[in-house]
Amino acid sequence: MAYKYIDNYREKGARKRLVDILHKKGIQDEQVLLAIGKVPRHYFFDETFWKQAYSDIAFPIGEWQTISQPYTVAYQTELLHIRKGDKVLEIGTGSGYQAAILSRLCRQVLTIERYRTLADSARARLEKLGYDNIEVMFGDGFDIPAGAGDFDRIIVTAAMEQIPESLLGRLKPGGVLIAPVGPHQGTQTLVRVTKTDSGFDSKDLVDVRFVPALPGIAREL
Repeated sequence: MAYKYIDNYREKGARKRLVDILHKKGIQDEQVLLAIGKVPRHYFFDETFWKQAYSDIAFPIGEWQTISQPYTVAYQTELLHIRKGDKVLEIGTGSGYQAAILSRLCRQVLTIERYRTLADSARARLEKLGYDNIEVMFGDGFDIPAGAGDFDRIIVTAAMEQIPESLLGRLKPGGVLIAPVGPHQGTQTLVRVTKTDSGFDSKDLVDVRFVPALPGIAREL
């Protein structure tokens, strides 16, 4: 993969400081930290807000959505235990930053976004940056096209009141799904689901707050 962006010492230094912060907060997976240290998060922001790009905070990106806090991105990614040959599904593309992190760890990423403006801008951004193993799809994250196949890992980046069968049914044997589950207003629980020979093994992890995942696609004005 040939990445197509200009790096400088200021940005490298900012990413290194971010990696140090995440490591101190408990992120241990070296490959995840390496990916965080390589992806230029400022390209996923309006250039006006460069100073916020390497702070460990969430930030608005339009359509009432946010780019997730780097710790949240790293923590969810670490929980997936991604392997190089994995095919990964992401529900909720947003800016495309999470997909960029995932793409450095796996073979292929399909990311689905219900807002066309966000899907189009993320697709253009990722292509410009050289991330050629990511497919951005405008569509309904609750209704995955049959032709997309099944997935080794699934990550949901918005809150679901419950995990739909349409997602669980797309996990390969031994596959892992990470999703925030709970009411759209208030606190949710980050849940890790593993597909076993006998069904699904679910484990509640930590309390989180995410924007809601909604079925269907956003109405275009």
